[in-house]
Parts: sequence; C-alpha cells; structure tokens
Amino acid sequence: MVAKPYANPYAAGIALGLVLLACFALTGQGLSASGAFAAAASGAVDALAPRLAAQNSYFQGYLQTQTAAIVAQVAAVIAGGAVSACLNGRWRLGIERGPHVGGMARLFAAGAGGMLLGLGAMLARGCTSGQALSGGALLSVGSWAFMIAVFASAYATMPLMGRLWR
Repeated sequence: MVAKPYANPYAAGIALGLVLLACFALTGQGLSASGAFAAAASGAVDALAPRLAAQNSYFQGYLQTQTAAIVAQVAAVIAGGAVSACLNGRWRLGIERGPHVGGMARLFAAGAGGMLLGLGAMLARGCTSGQALSGGALLSVGSWAFMIAVFASAYATMPLMGRLWR
C-alpha cells in the first residue's frame, strides 16, 4: 500500500491551535508532555512505596497537584497518532532509518536522544511542547527565545545528521 501524502500543514496547525485552546478552556493549563511522565512515575512510586514518595519533595510536588489532565493529554496524543497513521495508510511496524544506519544503532540513538531530551526537560522544568505551544501561545518571551534556539541548533546540526539519511 502506498502511503498518502502528509496532512496540509496549515490545516494541521489550525487544528493544533484549536486543541490548545480547548485544553486551556477545559483544564486551565496548556499542552505539555514531560509532566505526564513525571506524574506517572510519581504515582507509581506512591503506589509501590508510599513512605518513600511521602519523603521525597519531587514526588510530592506532582502528587499534590492535579496531574490527571496531563496524563490524559499524552494518552490522547498516542491514540491520535495511531488513528492518523491508520487513516493515512502509514501504520506499519518498522524502524525509520537511513541507508547507512543499522536498526540497533538507530534504536540506541533514539533512546539516548530521548533520555537526554527528558533530562533536559526535567532540568528546565518543562518540555519543548510546553515551551513552544503553551508558552508561545501565552507570548512568553522565554518560550519564543527557546524555540528560536531550538530551530537554529537544528539547522546547524542538519548537515552533520543529514549524511546518515542519504
């Protein structure tokens, strides 16, 4: 089966903006992803070792706030991605990689990159989706500066990484 073309970026951007608006209206907070993982980890530690969770201020910060909405957001992103892939003929099992990168190397690089991104999100107390979408929508100067830096660094490293995909 031949994959259909990607969605129109303008229509997708408008849809994402409407999702962000609905998120602000329904939950009182914007979109974010890293908080969901911290909330899920805090809940798991609280379920398995409540005394340890009670003694840890990091876990308490997540256990004392309303985190169900952010966990639901991430679950909806996963479900939405699956539905979109099915509707557009892109659902298949495989590892996206360039011709010069093996499957295990790609999985290692993706895992290492994900861990570094997660560490950076925890150190920054937020993730790129929260910065770009929620902070950008609120016209936060720090969020706009962060996203300019993200795009500049992506363009700067693309020539190095692009060779692996050709």
